[in-house]
Amino acid sequence: MAEPLFSVRGLKVALPDMTRKPLIGRAPLAEILKGLDFDLPKGSVTGIVGESGSGKSTLGRALVRLLEPSAGSVTFDGRDITHLPEAELRPLRRNLQMIFQDPMSSLNPRRTIASIIAAPLKQNGLGDNLRARVAEALQRVGLPQSFASRYRHELSGGQRQRVGIARALALAPKFVLADEIVSGLDVSTQAQILTLLEKLAAEMGLTVAFISHDLSVIRRLCRQVIVMREGMIVEASATDALFENPRQSYTRDLISAIPLPEIDAGWLDIPPAARDPT
Repeated sequence: MAEPLFSVRGLKVALPDMTRKPLIGRAPLAEILKGLDFDLPKGSVTGIVGESGSGKSTLGRALVRLLEPSAGSVTFDGRDITHLPEAELRPLRRNLQMIFQDPMSSLNPRRTIASIIAAPLKQNGLGDNLRARVAEALQRVGLPQSFASRYRHELSGGQRQRVGIARALALAPKFVLADEIVSGLDVSTQAQILTLLEKLAAEMGLTVAFISHDLSVIRRLCRQVIVMREGMIVEASATDALFENPRQSYTRDLISAIPLPEIDAGWLDIPPAARDPT
């Protein structure tokens, strides 16, 4: 097995439970992640799947240290980053990038696409030759250079997500967290984005954590899968093994919930003009 980029042991995250907050004083803490142990091998694409509220997005944010763990350890590329102060985290952040679920809210409406992609380059001391760097980033995700002068509202959903990918990869990071990045896209655009991410991960040697509630998407992209429920890992294995022989009933339920198309064979025998367009 490949050397791990991330090694996680006993990871716990507790957050304020605002539903139980008293009128005066702080809200009590609710434990969201309940002692997780796993590794993410270098160069792998790992799926993190579970129903809403399972803790998968909290886990992703703990990996890139947008949330600080309350217990346990997170080791990134041989360095313990569990409680690193922000000043020491900052040089590492160029290697810990994130693609957000909704590019409409994560892309600044007042900035051009060029400015959005250039921002992390400038922040990390790579501000020289910005025009060429931005053009390269756009080309990498299949967008023409002319898009550099556009704004987010001038792009389609799939094009906006490509910009989000371009921004995340502009620094050539070691790790990318992709959190539900195709959930708001139509099926054909989903396939294009997944193919693009798979291609870029292979070309750039990226380690990717791909969060989704959709196991059909996970199966399409990921080499291994972590299944979460109520803040715990209930199953983790290679993707093929998980689908061929799921060990947990919860995993079997998730697999059985994958929607399959139902095709009426007789529909093809109806003349096109007589088919119901709905």
